[in-house]
Amino acid sequence: MKKLISAVGLLAVVVLLTQCGVSNQVKEAKTFGDCRYAISSVDSIYLAGTDVREFRNIKSVKDLDPTKYPQLGLALLRKKVPLDLRVNLDIVNPTKNLAAINQLEYIVLLSKSEVFRGVLNRRIEVYPGTGSTQVPVQLSTNAYDLIANDETRDSFVAMIQSLSGKDDSKPAVLTVKIKPTLSVGDKAVNYPGYITFEQEITSNMVLGK
Repeated sequence: MKKLISAVGLLAVVVLLTQCGVSNQVKEAKTFGDCRYAISSVDSIYLAGTDVREFRNIKSVKDLDPTKYPQLGLALLRKKVPLDLRVNLDIVNPTKNLAAINQLEYIVLLSKSEVFRGVLNRRIEVYPGTGSTQVPVQLSTNAYDLIANDETRDSFVAMIQSLSGKDDSKPAVLTVKIKPTLSVGDKAVNYPGYITFEQEITSNMVLGK
């Protein structure tokens, strides 16, 4: 009987600790929604395998001359124009609680059209009162539709100008949507809805220009 009581007591403690652990994870993920977000810088930018700084002087899609940029010309013919870059996301936790998640889903829009979508599979912890925590995020997409679409073409050129580090370029405005995920046991639980913010990408944000 004593062994049975001990076993029941141990099980109760395990259940209590598990519930406390889950409760803490939910609290940490909820705190993530109270954080402030901004893209601090952008680097390692390539369009069709070419350093985007090579496109610094383009003014329209017509300036993307296949004879001058053969890799891009070939990519356009194949309708596969890879755009790769790394954004450095700054997160500030203004609360008194730890903000932490196990995974981050993201969507980036340009002129209401989706440019990037992906998942960052890593634990992110943002402690209160420590300034900003920088999280590098690698973005990749096929930019062909952005170039071919009349509604996004001009915005895409403006974005490329900004990313190239051109000083007098018009800032490109991106809409960033992120959804934190936490692990509860062997299950992934998503944050309800998306955390959304807009960000101007200016030439002074480009590293190594």
